[in-house]
Amino acid sequence: MEIRGKAWKFGSDVDTDAIIPARYLNTSDPAELAEHCMEGAVPSFPSGFKTGDIFVAGKNFGCGSSREHAPIAIKAAGVSCVIAGTFARIFYRNAFNIGLPIFESAEAAEDIREGDELAVAADTGVITNLTTGKTYTSAPVPPFMQEIIAAGGLINYVANKFK
Repeated sequence: MEIRGKAWKFGSDVDTDAIIPARYLNTSDPAELAEHCMEGAVPSFPSGFKTGDIFVAGKNFGCGSSREHAPIAIKAAGVSCVIAGTFARIFYRNAFNIGLPIFESAEAAEDIREGDELAVAADTGVITNLTTGKTYTSAPVPPFMQEIIAAGGLINYVANKFK
């Protein structure tokens, strides 16, 4: 599976309140959450955003509360994947549970610039900056986790297994 999109750059320690502010947690509707994605970090987001674009951030992306609303908002907004130096542990698990591909690469997170065009090969973990030609490595998404992502998340994966 190859993912392509334009980079949206964020710093380190982007917490779940920046991803989806707490005032919107009274809903679990993905479309409504998507309308407010990253509002706490970049109030003008999503102007200029295109479905399929990629979030790139520093270390500890998704820290803070353990709410699933954060990766749901990101996925529902149309983000194809998130690349970060590191992820908060619970965000990491929640992302895969809802079918949002994520990749850890400190070097990519540092080097990639806002607006760079990227290609990510989930099966190999290779991240290519199409703007600069530079490549980076991250751990590939294991085949089982790729199946969860392809199914749209863990609930859909399990439901399909028991049909």
